[in-house]
Amino acid sequence: MPTQMLPNNGHGEFMILNGALVPFADARIHCLAPAVTYAANVFEGLRAYWNERQEQLYVFRLDDHLRRLDYSMKVMRFQSAYEPATLRAAVLRLLQANNVREGVHMRVHAYVDVDGMMTATSPIGMFVSMVARPISPQAKQGIHAAVSSWTRISDNSTSPRVKSTANYVNGRLASLQAKIDGYDNAILLTGGGQVAEGPGACLFIVREGSLVTPDVTQDILESITRATIIQGAEEWLNLRVTERRVARTELYGADEMFFCGTGQEIVPVVSVDRHPVGTGNVGPLTATLQQRYFALVRGETEEHKDWLTPVYE
Repeated sequence: MPTQMLPNNGHGEFMILNGALVPFADARIHCLAPAVTYAANVFEGLRAYWNERQEQLYVFRLDDHLRRLDYSMKVMRFQSAYEPATLRAAVLRLLQANNVREGVHMRVHAYVDVDGMMTATSPIGMFVSMVARPISPQAKQGIHAAVSSWTRISDNSTSPRVKSTANYVNGRLASLQAKIDGYDNAILLTGGGQVAEGPGACLFIVREGSLVTPDVTQDILESITRATIIQGAEEWLNLRVTERRVARTELYGADEMFFCGTGQEIVPVVSVDRHPVGTGNVGPLTATLQQRYFALVRGETEEHKDWLTPVYE
C-alpha cells in the first residue's frame, strides 16, 4: 500500500483525549487547567516508523517510553495516573484509527485537568497526538551549534530527568538565542560549567577514536535514544562508550559530534562556536551509527525485535 498524506497538516483525523478517540479539532482542555496555568504536565515523545516492504508500522521502544512517563508522573505526584497498559493501547489505537503509513512523531501527555491550584495533583487528564515527520535534512548535512549563555536546569531546581513541559522553557531560550546569533542549535552547560546537552537532545563526541557522552549526573535527560546508541555502539562496532564529565573546550577538539533524541534522531554537529568539528563534515562513525540506527527502528534487521511494537497485527 502506498504512503498516504495525513490530513490536518500531518496530524491525522483523530486524537486520543482522556481515553476516547475524538476528532482532531475537538481535542481541547480548559484554559484554567493547572496543565496550562502552572505547567502541571508531563509527556513522552516517541516515534513510529513505516516499513514499506513489510507494510508494517513499528513504534520504537514504546514500553520504555511509557515506563519513563510513569516515573515522571510519580515525581510530579500525579494522583490516579494512567497505567502504562492503558496508554500503550491508546497509542496503538490512535495510529490504527488514522491508518498511518508513514513515519510519525507522537506525544503522550498526562496533565492536571480542570480549574485548580498550583499544588493540585488531580484529576489527571491525558491525550495522545501524532504528526507526520520525515527524517530531517539536517541529519544528512549536519548543523552548526553554539555553546549557550543559558545554563542547563539542575536536578535540585526542576529535575531534567522528568519530561515536564516546564523544563523545555530552558531549551527554548537557548534555541532562540542560538538562531538569533546565526546558529542552528545550542549546547547547554551545567551550573558547574560542564557540558550537559542540547535543547531536547543528548550530545556525543568522538575524541581520538573514543565515543564520549556526558554522564547522567550532568543534568541531562536519561534519554532512551542515548541508551540505544550506547548499546548499539558496543553491539554493532565493538565500541564502548565513555560516560563522564565533558569540558567545554573538549568540544573544540572533537573529531566528530552529534545530537541524539527521539525527535532529532541522530543529527551531526559540524561546527561549534564557529570552530569546525573535525573536517567540518559529517564524520564516518556518526554516519555508520545513523545507518545502523535507522535500519533498526524501521525493522529492517533482526536486531532487538523486542524494541519494535507492530501496529498492524
